[in-house]
Amino acid sequence: MEQVSPDKDQNPLKVIFDYNGVFFSFFYDDASSCIHRSREYAMNYVYSGEMVLENEGKRVHVGKGECVFIPRDHHIVLHKKPCNGERYCGIFLNFTRQFLRRMYSNFEQYRVPADTPKLDAGVMKLPKTAEITSLFASMTPYFDPSVKPQDDFMTLKLQEGLLALLHINPRFAPVLFDFNEPWKIDILDFMNRNYMYEFTMEELAHYTGRSLATFKRDFKKLSDLTPEKWLIRKRLEVAYELMKEGRKKIVDVYATVGFKNPSHFSTAFKKQYGVSPTAVSSSL
Repeated sequence: MEQVSPDKDQNPLKVIFDYNGVFFSFFYDDASSCIHRSREYAMNYVYSGEMVLENEGKRVHVGKGECVFIPRDHHIVLHKKPCNGERYCGIFLNFTRQFLRRMYSNFEQYRVPADTPKLDAGVMKLPKTAEITSLFASMTPYFDPSVKPQDDFMTLKLQEGLLALLHINPRFAPVLFDFNEPWKIDILDFMNRNYMYEFTMEELAHYTGRSLATFKRDFKKLSDLTPEKWLIRKRLEVAYELMKEGRKKIVDVYATVGFKNPSHFSTAFKKQYGVSPTAVSSSL
């Protein structure tokens, strides 16, 4: 699981424990927003507080005692906050390809007819079932950081989560057990839609369905800039248009387009346009 705070200076007090792919998270501040890039399939259970997921223009509210399924290779924004006087606490089960391959190879009960249709891709709130309730109730002692579970025990919990999904709907099987690599997608289209997020080169390659070497080779065919410089230029262009057309202030622009602080934004802006963003903003 990868999380990126939108602004380091506003990063809430949070604690996250990772036990062999099972994450226990606490948020002590009033609210938290983070970008979440899920490379693997996952289940996120809200033990207390509230979580709101934004995905492809839709908002999914997940309250206390509710669980949501998150597909792999999805890019979502999570808002985690207290509710009814309780801080946010959540449990996140991460189903890696390696784990799913092992489950599929070792257990006949995971096999389904080849013509079983897949579920529609997308974030999905799961129904409250006895299996899900008992699974996550059994893991609540591990919110205590002094009580560390064994890795093999957490693997059993991942297996329980997998079974819970398959009992909800057998159509989860052809989704979870699809081990094909993602198709290549248009690099510039992806970067134009996601320029405001922080990506490593490896992540850009992954999300466009390429190896790192293939991504670098393909990108060179598209631009004389490096991917990092292309993203900076794109952010500056959007920032300039926002200030010019919407008469937005610098403080409202720099974080929106993906800069972490106003100083970095001002330096990059002046280097590209020859004037400071303050001069542009004050002239409008």
